[in-house]
Amino acid sequence: MVVETLDSSCDGSKRKHANGGEETHLDELSNGDTGVSSSKRARVSRGEMTFQDIYGADALLNEEDEEDDSDWEPVLQNIPVEFVKWCCVNCTMANPGDMVHCYICGEHKESGILRHGYLASPFFKDTGLTEVEEKCGGSSSATSSTAVGFDERMLLHSEFEVKAQPHPERPDRLRAIAASLATAGVFPGRCLPIHAREITKQELQMVHTSEHVDAVNITSQLLYSYFTTDTYANEYSARAARLAAGLCADLATEIYSGRVKNGFALVRPPGHHAGIKHAMGFCLHNNAAVAALVAQAAGARKVLIVDWDVHHGNGTQEIFEQNKSVLYISLHRHEGGNFYPGTGAAAEVGTNGAEGYCVNVPWSCGGVGDKDYIYAFQHVVLPIASQFSPDFVIVSAGFDAARGDPLGCCDVTPAGYSRMTQMLGDICGGKMLVILEGGYNLRSISSSATAVIKVLLGENPENDDLPIATTPSKAGLETVLDVMNIQMKFWPSLATAYSNLLSEWETRLIENKKNQVKRKLVRVPTWWKWGRKKFMYRFLSARI
Repeated sequence: MVVETLDSSCDGSKRKHANGGEETHLDELSNGDTGVSSSKRARVSRGEMTFQDIYGADALLNEEDEEDDSDWEPVLQNIPVEFVKWCCVNCTMANPGDMVHCYICGEHKESGILRHGYLASPFFKDTGLTEVEEKCGGSSSATSSTAVGFDERMLLHSEFEVKAQPHPERPDRLRAIAASLATAGVFPGRCLPIHAREITKQELQMVHTSEHVDAVNITSQLLYSYFTTDTYANEYSARAARLAAGLCADLATEIYSGRVKNGFALVRPPGHHAGIKHAMGFCLHNNAAVAALVAQAAGARKVLIVDWDVHHGNGTQEIFEQNKSVLYISLHRHEGGNFYPGTGAAAEVGTNGAEGYCVNVPWSCGGVGDKDYIYAFQHVVLPIASQFSPDFVIVSAGFDAARGDPLGCCDVTPAGYSRMTQMLGDICGGKMLVILEGGYNLRSISSSATAVIKVLLGENPENDDLPIATTPSKAGLETVLDVMNIQMKFWPSLATAYSNLLSEWETRLIENKKNQVKRKLVRVPTWWKWGRKKFMYRFLSARI
């Protein structure tokens, strides 16, 4: 794996390979800006532009234009150019300078979401909170059965280059969640804090190759680097990744040992895309996989991992697809492989004797909401989990399927996330670790994470008005039936439920066809549309 880097010792003219391969030395920075330009041109001439050079290509083109621009004649010289002035702190979308509210999410450009989380008003400039409803219950951190893992050093992991639009996986994600928990009096206050430690190389090698661990660690010697075009690292990223994995490992130990009942890992960088020997999708180390194996080392025979991030956890699946002691269930957008990362089809069930221990619920479209997720939980997740009978449950809790997320474009609400958490809490005596994965709308992830932690604390699900028996969308029902048809070969308990659902689906299709026939038989005279009965025409046309 090649990592494009710039040495933190300010030898910026070097391009290093993280796997210890050859180094290509370019011109030293002996002449200030001239040295930078000459080294860039040297790389361009040889077709060796790095990822950093691509982002700096505008400056390079400008320099070349200054040498000879006699043949350049702008056609539209008098059209004013409107420059982007600010990016929304909530969703990162770019907005023109004359707008006060984000045209995508409606957040005020100076809202207090980083100070007060989702409890701050999205419509007004931050002037402090005048009133906050706090339901502190009767527990304190000293007597709490819920632990939270967090360390501010993980905020230092950030993209080095300042770009026109911020990277979606940014430190503000943790700041917004932490602000929400603090403002609501949840953490600190009601939850037990877990001391952070950096995970050891030996522990990481239970999951990853030593080459992968070394590739991540070497980034601490570099000012910035990229594993893929969207997976960055700076000099603090390796430590942040070790802290995140260490917190997840220790939380798993604390929960399985019974010292705490459950826990929430408020960590970054996320992990479920990180495979055995590669980093990708914003992920460096696979935190959920580390926690699962640490729990097994502590005595758990079987571990269930439920991944509700909107993207398939290809890394987690790769790590456990041949392991019958870890059941991986993922609910994600798939769209026939056209949604990132393209893996996670229903037919991917595990390999080499572990068939059935990978369960994928691949949504065929965006916009999937609470009812579809809860329906899948009722008919796929819980029946299989009950038959598997795990000793420990891990949730890869990405909140990018939440309403308003700019990447996920789905419609799950905090009430939906809290209901799913409650449903999983009945398994294995509630020994559950929830690990933060994705989620890029600050208001969505902070409200959803807070709702989940409140359920861990024993509160009823937020806005508990979702019906117990939900009716899914047509696309959602088709996906669930497809998954049940594949998985009932490995989990016989699904067979009866599948037959019943299939009968209900056929009945629903017949009723729909009957309704369509009725609409065709009953017609309103078309000439009413233009005569005195035009209002009657509109009324009846809408009702039929």
